[in-house]
Amino acid sequence: MQSYEAQYALGFQQCADAIEHIGPTTEETQGRTIMLEGHMGIGKSSMLLSLSKRLPNHIPCYFDCTTKDLGDIMIPNVQMIDGEGQFIRYLTNEELGAHNDKPIILMLDEIGKCNRAVQSALRRVMLERKIGTRELHKESIVLATTNLGAENVGDLMEAHKRNAITTIQVRKPTWEEWIVDFGVPNKLHPSVLGFVREFPQVFQSFEEVKDPSENPYIFHPREEREAFCTPRSLHAASDILMKQDALDSDTIFSLLIGTIGARAAADLNTFGQLADQLPSLEDIKTNPNGAKVPPEAPAVCMTVFKVLGAMSRDLIDPWMTYLERLNTEAQAMFAQGASSKDYPEHHLVMTNKKFTQWCIENNYLRTADQN
Repeated sequence: MQSYEAQYALGFQQCADAIEHIGPTTEETQGRTIMLEGHMGIGKSSMLLSLSKRLPNHIPCYFDCTTKDLGDIMIPNVQMIDGEGQFIRYLTNEELGAHNDKPIILMLDEIGKCNRAVQSALRRVMLERKIGTRELHKESIVLATTNLGAENVGDLMEAHKRNAITTIQVRKPTWEEWIVDFGVPNKLHPSVLGFVREFPQVFQSFEEVKDPSENPYIFHPREEREAFCTPRSLHAASDILMKQDALDSDTIFSLLIGTIGARAAADLNTFGQLADQLPSLEDIKTNPNGAKVPPEAPAVCMTVFKVLGAMSRDLIDPWMTYLERLNTEAQAMFAQGASSKDYPEHHLVMTNKKFTQWCIENNYLRTADQN
């Protein structure tokens, strides 16, 4: 049975909304530190980048708690008063951002893994927005991240420290959400996106799997696995596949094994072998009515992801012509990916006359006006 907290876990965008509105101090409310608690590798640490895009006037500051001890937070500095008396003023770590006169977004990453003394030293910045004698700008945001205690990876925080902050459980994204909201906008390798679509169990939580053998792709605390699939490791696998022109196939495969595990690497490698079935972008541009259509469904899926990652003004029109030759599932897949507001070529596709006509003919609701 899920815990009460897990039942009300929030998605990534919901967490960003909460931090943006609860984090700063206003005339009505005191700024509140939110700690994101969730499975390893789901993208908690990327929240800093997401918030900095939302709040461009804030200075992003990253503090890796796992590598710090007390001396990394503040060090004493003896100073004189008019040449008579001495006093100690503490100098703060630049990474904490207290020296900025502008509002900051301070991420205390992996705070559950640092020692108790460091957690205690950081409690004041989380509760009062103060580091030593310095006070953060009132519009500053402080957030922290930690992994689920159930994963048994050393994430602990005492009750009185948790009481000083607000903890939100971050829901692991579904495979569809990850593809549309992250994979397509960040132009991940088509093989990785196709692999995730074909093997959605790579996004299962170990809490859904009683026996580790039921899902060999994911982390499970009851079985030691050196590498496994998470949103983070799948992103890394995409980066590896982007280097296929520079590395031989054995090297690529070895790197994949060390990133997502042997079983996942083997299945992903199978998708790589479908590359010969895909039409080239040049063929689609110059001959959309004659460019080859892959005979296998996974290759059709990879074609859609390939085009989404390479979309341009000279490709959109011939692609819409080619797209009509694909099955309705592939057409909907393209529309869903292009409709994401995070998709870099969102405006280009949404304002294209052929795409708008396709939306009308297929009763697709995400038209340009609604985005």
